[in-house]
Amino acid sequence: MLLAQVNTQLAQTSNNLIYSAMAVYTLAMFAQMIEWTFGAKGGVAVRSAQQSTLAETVAESADAAKGVRKVTVTVAAQGGGTTTLTRTALADAGATTVTSGRGDGAPADGPGPAGTSEKADLAGRIAVSLTVLGLLLHVGGVVTRGLSVMRWPWGNMYEFSCAFALMMVATYVAMLAAKKNVRWLGLPVVIAALLFLGIAVTVLYTDSEQLVPALHSYWLGIHVSTAIICGGAFFAAFIATGTYLLKDRYEHRVAAGLTVRAANFMDRLPASGTLDKLSYRINALVFPLWTFTIIAGAIWAEAAWGKYWEWDPKETWSFITWVAYAAYLHARATAGWRGRKAAYLALLAFACWLFNYYGVNIFVTGKHSYAGV
Repeated sequence: MLLAQVNTQLAQTSNNLIYSAMAVYTLAMFAQMIEWTFGAKGGVAVRSAQQSTLAETVAESADAAKGVRKVTVTVAAQGGGTTTLTRTALADAGATTVTSGRGDGAPADGPGPAGTSEKADLAGRIAVSLTVLGLLLHVGGVVTRGLSVMRWPWGNMYEFSCAFALMMVATYVAMLAAKKNVRWLGLPVVIAALLFLGIAVTVLYTDSEQLVPALHSYWLGIHVSTAIICGGAFFAAFIATGTYLLKDRYEHRVAAGLTVRAANFMDRLPASGTLDKLSYRINALVFPLWTFTIIAGAIWAEAAWGKYWEWDPKETWSFITWVAYAAYLHARATAGWRGRKAAYLALLAFACWLFNYYGVNIFVTGKHSYAGV
């Protein structure tokens, strides 16, 4: 009786911690929105330089042998520092590439991202602190959920969604801790985490309870854990890919002299080439772990059902997801795919992963029907 009361209390504590994490993530989202809205006001957009009193220097160089023309615009900011935009074009072709800021996403002036004012940078730092606080509360919610039934806390869709959102935020924080210039990822990551947690607590929620017999195995901690880690990493790559497509389109419009909307927002993102490489590197890094996830699942299936592979809907879509990511990596490594074609393939691969989780679990009946809804 006492044990049941303790378990009930732990389950309630888990719910409270998840809701608290959502509240803190919401505050972090608002702080990040402030940073994105006002961040570019500390810098100077090259397009408006002619309407200001700021100093401007333009350096142009031509390489006659290669037929390349390079124009670099350097604008001195009011608070010190500079903002640069480099345009490189073929002398006899229409192809043009534009690199804004320093080209690697590093700060152009001030302590924050390119063009970030001190106030906006402060909002960004507050957002990071709130995100870390929310992550700690989130970890507490997931851990206490597991303690309430003394098992791994991902036995149904509610628990998996909470763990998946946790891994999204943890991946982002880990990249920040590794000194990667990815603070711009904070807003989409926190919004996505709130979305998944919101769906979890409203649509997918189930009471804390024991697992069906087939799931009573140490492979739950191995197979599902690696799937969650892969999901968080794949999501980070998905955000980088989607942002790359926006940035690439923006750079081409700037190069063509066309009117650009949300220029302040786009100027603060890393260069499109940097985003493309970031997406590729994350996907390439996590793909072997996804391969291990499928292999571990097959070993668990043999132990639970007597067969390694039966083309269950979950197994089938896991394999389809593996093929999609393998095709993307193969195209990048051997076929020389770069840019938008590879990005579309990466988006398709993540869509397969997402359907493998939500679509298969909710709409398809199979041996992996442990949704709890």
